[in-house]
Formats: sequence, structure tokens, C-alpha cells
Amino acid sequence: MDAFKQVETFVSVAIKGSLSAAARAEGVTPAVIGRRLDALEQRLGVKLVTRTTRSISLTFEGAAFLEDCQRILNDLANAEASVSLGGVKASGHIRVSAPAGFGRLHVAPLLREFLEMNADVSCTLDLTDRVVDLVNESIDCAIRIGELPDSSLVSIRLAENRRVVVASPAYLARHGSPAAPQDLAAHNCLSLGQQRGWLFCGEKGETLSVKVSGRLECNDGAVLHQCALAGDGLAWRSLWEVDADLRAGRLVTVLDEFAAPTMGIYAVFPQRKRLALRVRLFIDHLKNHYGRPDYWVSSPPAIAAPSIAGGAA
Repeated sequence: MDAFKQVETFVSVAIKGSLSAAARAEGVTPAVIGRRLDALEQRLGVKLVTRTTRSISLTFEGAAFLEDCQRILNDLANAEASVSLGGVKASGHIRVSAPAGFGRLHVAPLLREFLEMNADVSCTLDLTDRVVDLVNESIDCAIRIGELPDSSLVSIRLAENRRVVVASPAYLARHGSPAAPQDLAAHNCLSLGQQRGWLFCGEKGETLSVKVSGRLECNDGAVLHQCALAGDGLAWRSLWEVDADLRAGRLVTVLDEFAAPTMGIYAVFPQRKRLALRVRLFIDHLKNHYGRPDYWVSSPPAIAAPSIAGGAA
């Protein structure tokens, strides 16, 4: 029990940003919180936090440990809820946010299915490519792709996301295929406006960011997708977006041997003692579908999506 209390205290301090704030929340003195942290670090044999008189910061080991601790505490809360709630049905309203393109293709169809299975649940789905403030905008769950720097949120990894460079067979027939990332300079690259660059894996395993240029920049990923299909140039797109076109032969990948490491697709939500049953079941619904080997091969169609629609990916 002492070990578990130490872990809970560490998470509380990391989220609240100070020993005094964690102490106030628990109704104890900062000295008690400090002793728990000292005991935890001594037991693990690593330094988790760097403390000053005004603030604390996580060490590298502390940041990694925090992510695992948050997941464990959330799993425990879910397990307790499953037992205590028994046969109680999910009910109430859930607010979900997701990136526009991914949300249209891979969240909205599954949300419809979830609502059909849970007649007492209603939902507001916000499809946007901006990073929403979950707490201030009262979002119960957000789907995010890529790195998650905000340690105040709990995350559950739902799936892997891989990005590929694609072009139509017609474009490659006219202009040839790039053999290495540096060859992109000679190609018309369809890129998102103001993006940092296309990411690749170097010879030593390092991640390379390659600046690209072309005749079209657009902040709408679906437009770039359509232009690649039309043979206008090369595009760097997520596999979940172009997989059907690759299997049908409408697009072809290039530079696969230089592909950057995959990123995660996450469900994130604010740190809470208990996650509402409706939210937990919705996250489980997404994870179960994304985890099926056949899902990405036969994923559900988008809901009422126009041929060119918003959503940078």
C-alpha cells in the first residue's frame, strides 16, 4: 500500500507542478509529500524530479515513469468501475474531438456504431485540426496523432500511424521515381503550407527532416490527396488515408526504405479519479476496432464526405 501511495503522490506532484499543491489536494503537509517522493526514488534507485524552492521538473526517467503510472492508475480505476458498476448501462453526453481527416474516416463511422449500441448516450463530435484545450473546452476525449508533450493528460495508444510518400503511376511514368530523399528537390512536391518538412530515416537511424517545394501548397490534406491521385506530384500522406488507393493501384509508394518511424494514434483525456463509463466504453470501442488485423484493410467509409474535404493529416 505504501508503494502505491508513493506512485499516486508522484503523479499528483507531476500534474499539479508543486509539492504544496499536491499536499493541499490530499490534505497533508508538503513535508509528507516530500518524504513519499524521497522513498519512491530511493526504492527505484533513480531521480524522478528535480526540486527547487519554487518549482519542480521531471527528469528523463521521471517523464517516462509518469506515462506508465498514469496508464496504470487509469486501468485500475477502470477495473474498479467495471466491478462496482456491474450491469449499469452507459448514459449521458460525451464530447469528442478528433483531427478532421482522420475523424471523418475513422472516428465518425465508429461513433455511429457506438451510439447504436448505447441508446442512452449522446455525443458532440468536433472535427478540427487545431489542438483543443480539453479542460477549458469541456472535451471528454480527444484523438491525437503524434507526440504528446502535455503530461497533464492521460493517453491510451489506439494504433500506429505511418506516413508514406505517394504518387500516381502516371506521374512516376512522366517524371521517374526518387531514389533517395534528396532527389525530392527535382520533383513537384504537394505540401502543407508552413510545414517543417517531410520526415525520413537516415543511414544511422536518425530522423531527417527534408524541406520540399512544388507548385502547390495547401493547408487541407484531402486536397493534396486528390491532387496526388490526379497525377500532379508527390505527397506525404498518412497510410490510413491512402491505403485503399495503394491497394487499388491508384497510388504507389516511393522511398519506403527511408520511411520514418511510426507515430502513435492516441485517445487523450484529463487526469481524473474515475473516467465516466460512457467515455471508457467509447475508447475501448475505438481500440478494439483499430486493433483488429482486418480493420485497416476494410475500414468503414466516411460519413457524407465530399470528394475534397478538410483535414490535414
